[in-house]
Amino acid sequence: MSTVTTAPRRQGRGGRERILVAAARLFASQGINATGMEQVAEQAPVSKRTLYAHFRTKSDLVVAHLQDLATTGRTLESVLLREDVPARERILALFVLPPADEAPVRGCPFIDAAAEFPDPHSAVHSYAREQKLRMVRLVTALVTELGCREPAALAEQLVTLADGAASRAMVLGEADYGRHARAAAEVLLANALPGTD
Repeated sequence: MSTVTTAPRRQGRGGRERILVAAARLFASQGINATGMEQVAEQAPVSKRTLYAHFRTKSDLVVAHLQDLATTGRTLESVLLREDVPARERILALFVLPPADEAPVRGCPFIDAAAEFPDPHSAVHSYAREQKLRMVRLVTALVTELGCREPAALAEQLVTLADGAASRAMVLGEADYGRHARAAAEVLLANALPGTD
């Protein structure tokens, strides 16, 4: 039987933040369903009472985790909001993952969460769907800004490429796998610009 070393309990403020940091680390390393609430409490470290005071259910914790990722800019989609970067470069940045020595190669956290909570009516799945729909709206706005033909259809193609590239990068453990999808995205964008056949 393996033993788990429990970090010493820390008192004071910041319990919610510590819980989210611990959950993010555990969800990324071993998956959401394989991570128990007690394990999150141990890693935070907080008491179970504190954990459940902040998050009544595991579903509440997972939604808060996803919201934290989205609002703190720790997803690939965050590059789409960079007003200091030209529209075309923001789109192509969707296909650039962090180098493998900076972070483990992971897929899209929203797709991962939706897969682990397959009920489309669950809070987790619903939030993941909202984020993926938001992503396509952001890309639609950018390709419209570029003057591309059929922006809605083009945006769907581009986000499908981005999601597929992130998933394959994670499965294959290749942080630079997105280069293949980026090459395809460049062709799609070039062909959608006015004056091209």
